[in-house]
Amino acid sequence: MPIMRTLGPGSLSSFMKAVLDVVWGLLLVVLAILGASLLYGVLAAFNPAMPFARLVLFEGLDPLQAWAVVLARLGTAVLFVGGVLTIVSSLRKLFATLKAGDPFHPDNVTRLRVVAVGLAWLELVRYAVWTLGALLPPQAAPDRPNLSLTAWFSILVVVVLAEVFREGARLRRESELTI
Repeated sequence: MPIMRTLGPGSLSSFMKAVLDVVWGLLLVVLAILGASLLYGVLAAFNPAMPFARLVLFEGLDPLQAWAVVLARLGTAVLFVGGVLTIVSSLRKLFATLKAGDPFHPDNVTRLRVVAVGLAWLELVRYAVWTLGALLPPQAAPDRPNLSLTAWFSILVVVVLAEVFREGARLRRESELTI
């Protein structure tokens, strides 16, 4: 049974790059829809004549309070999808270099660091949502998140991988200077 290559054209990296391209496009569409929804929500919250502006979204809340909850959730979704889009964008560029057979491209260090920061951002947004959700009425408050050791461990792994790639890029530079 042949083993699939991991680098270069026609490799696993090529497949992953294609998948990331599709996900990136879908995330752009989702972000556009969320942004339009957020804009509509802001307008509808202050203009009861707009369609759907008088929906009772949460039992016991007046429409303005309900819209505040909806806008907070939409804003959080925009922040979350923006973070995921940043991560996917960096991974697309990283996998493009892997597809080209150049894993220790110097820019990959920065790309991996961006992924680590993005993952940390997503976790911190999750905690901020819960903290701010404590201010909401009980029927609109989000569930309390658990401390995710898996997420923080993953962030540390990506930070370590960034340093491995930095060292690989340094060694490559040194070998190119060797006569």
